[in-house]
Amino acid sequence: MTADAQPLPLLRRATAEAVGTALLLAAVVGSGIMGERLAAGNVAIALLANSVATGAALVALILTFAPLSGAHFNPAVSMMSASQGELTARELAAYILAQLLGAFAGVACADAMFGEPVFAWSHHARSGFPQLLSEAVATFGLLSVIVSCARHRAHAVPFAVGAYIAAAYWFTASTSFANPAVTLARMATDTFAGIRPQDVFPFLAAQAIGASAAVVLFRWLLAPRGARDIKASRPTESQTGVLA
Repeated sequence: MTADAQPLPLLRRATAEAVGTALLLAAVVGSGIMGERLAAGNVAIALLANSVATGAALVALILTFAPLSGAHFNPAVSMMSASQGELTARELAAYILAQLLGAFAGVACADAMFGEPVFAWSHHARSGFPQLLSEAVATFGLLSVIVSCARHRAHAVPFAVGAYIAAAYWFTASTSFANPAVTLARMATDTFAGIRPQDVFPFLAAQAIGASAAVVLFRWLLAPRGARDIKASRPTESQTGVLA
């Protein structure tokens, strides 16, 4: 959406967020199920399939829905936007509700497509300090990529986000949920992509810490320069070769 374009009505934007988040969860959970079934017990192959499919889906979904709603698909991203004055409190509430509803709908769709029980509590344990540190790092990195790319290379955001998440599946012990809506919905699937309900709250807390750290850091890094900073950054006559 261009800077001078009028945003869509909130209902349409919220619907776009719900549909986009649903498709994202369908990709995450569905590719996890397919990968596990085809990998014949090889967890590395299953994770590779899961990460590639998720990263590719993110690129396509952000390109599709960014002009409509901004393609947040993530309450942490929406809260960051609200902190920057880009969403009102009413818009933020609508976005988060849409993301949560869409996430659970996407999980149900994926389970149904593969003949799995719909909305079954997960038994996949994801606990301990390494997992929580991973979620803080994953969320910090995701928001860092989004906020910096959005400022300097907006056209690259879909590709940067997809690439980061695909990579973070592999360099984090938690396989990079980095999204509260995704985390909550994945406790309702007893498949490769699931998470036990008792592990969800610590994940959410770690994500909040990572997101907050990214917002604070990049608010400082990208802050407008003061007059003193601008003056200090100007080249001197000796630097430019201009004689007095």
